[in-house]
Amino acid sequence: MNGNKFVWQDRFNIGVELIDREHRKLFSILNKLFSYDGTDSKSQWAYQEGIKFFKGHAMKHFAEEEVYMASIGYEGYERHRHLHDTFRKKTLPEIEKELNESYYSEEAVKHFLGVCAGWLLGHTLTEDRAIVGDAISIWEDMLTDEKQEALKKLIIRMLDELFQLDARVISESYAGEKFGKGIYYRLVYGTEKGDRWEFFLVFEERLIVNTIGKIIGSEAKGVDVMLMNATRYTARQFVERIKEHFPSADQFEVREENLLNYDQFERALAKKNQQSSLLFNTGAGYFAFCVSAPHLLTESLSIGHSIKADNAVFEIKKYLDENMEAEKKKILVVDDSDVMLQAMKKLLEESYSVGLAKSGAAAIRSMTLDKPDLVLLDYEMPVCDGRQVLEMIRAEEDLADTPVIFLTGRVDRESVRKVVALKPAGYLPKSMKSAEIKGNIDAFFAKKANVQVADVMA
Repeated sequence: MNGNKFVWQDRFNIGVELIDREHRKLFSILNKLFSYDGTDSKSQWAYQEGIKFFKGHAMKHFAEEEVYMASIGYEGYERHRHLHDTFRKKTLPEIEKELNESYYSEEAVKHFLGVCAGWLLGHTLTEDRAIVGDAISIWEDMLTDEKQEALKKLIIRMLDELFQLDARVISESYAGEKFGKGIYYRLVYGTEKGDRWEFFLVFEERLIVNTIGKIIGSEAKGVDVMLMNATRYTARQFVERIKEHFPSADQFEVREENLLNYDQFERALAKKNQQSSLLFNTGAGYFAFCVSAPHLLTESLSIGHSIKADNAVFEIKKYLDENMEAEKKKILVVDDSDVMLQAMKKLLEESYSVGLAKSGAAAIRSMTLDKPDLVLLDYEMPVCDGRQVLEMIRAEEDLADTPVIFLTGRVDRESVRKVVALKPAGYLPKSMKSAEIKGNIDAFFAKKANVQVADVMA
């Protein structure tokens, strides 16, 4: 556990001494717990006492904060108290049970610290800030341009307050394009009437490492179990802060929580009625925020394994093992035909990470977010054909060296001559058998790998 440090920063102060003092105390207690050496024979006792101390101060802080909120007539008092109740009556008992059942194993302790660090960080910088008037008025829906603009401003401000990031919106209609190594987090809220809302938060892995990782002093190069737990509970507080701007927000409670792989996320996004789908460049990594209203649809979709108290560590380890494995080569298939796109995806996805785009503009956007190792480009697309798309790719400095293989339905001599004149990395007739297409792509990467090895040894 040594090496982690939960660093208090002045920006965590909200300007109410009673509250700020307890926040500093809670940060300090977590910091001591982070510093314990799990190999010490007295570790279990030390963790037991430290966690008991943390819990006692957390309960004291909640009570004092609630008295303060009531004394100033804070209009968000009931909702805020409900969040306290959820943490003290559900979250803490659940993770304490895991500690006891595992005799304070290192994994269980990391789970506890990750959850508490994430919850405390998110709650301090979102809900507690609202006490001193740092909030935006509630709106009735999110479908008008005015409401979308308000949501964008709120998220940008929250990213600044949480992580001191100067974020900017780069897409107001994010369609699920892949960017870097992604963590895909889903929260489902529901009411007793059966209404449901789904929030999807997508983090580029380096964004988590550069923000939450630095705040808790993690020395991990990537996302580990503890950092994932801290991220989950920070994200929960983020969503809670956003959720209060929805109509009847107090009627919705968390029903399900999932970590999705990219295919599950892509499938979920395609099935949902998106009320908002925003992509941000934070300067430290990409971040996407999507919200949908699945209760407005006739078709429901079950995706991913639900994360609960008794399976959280197992599911998160499994997710990280599967999702963060050595990446496959990335291929972007560009074709205006859905049938062709799906056929190519099915053919290649076992060996490669496959992205899909239906137009030249979509291809450039996808490549900018997550540069592929190879583009398979339809030559006969309408509006903007393969030649024009290739010119667009070569005009972008960061994309110009991306190899492009044309897919063409025409194999007459004149058509082939036009294709070859553009000097692509190759061309493949669509009339080829699937096995031959796959074999040619495999051979392309094998040849490229051999050239790289030869260059290194030269």
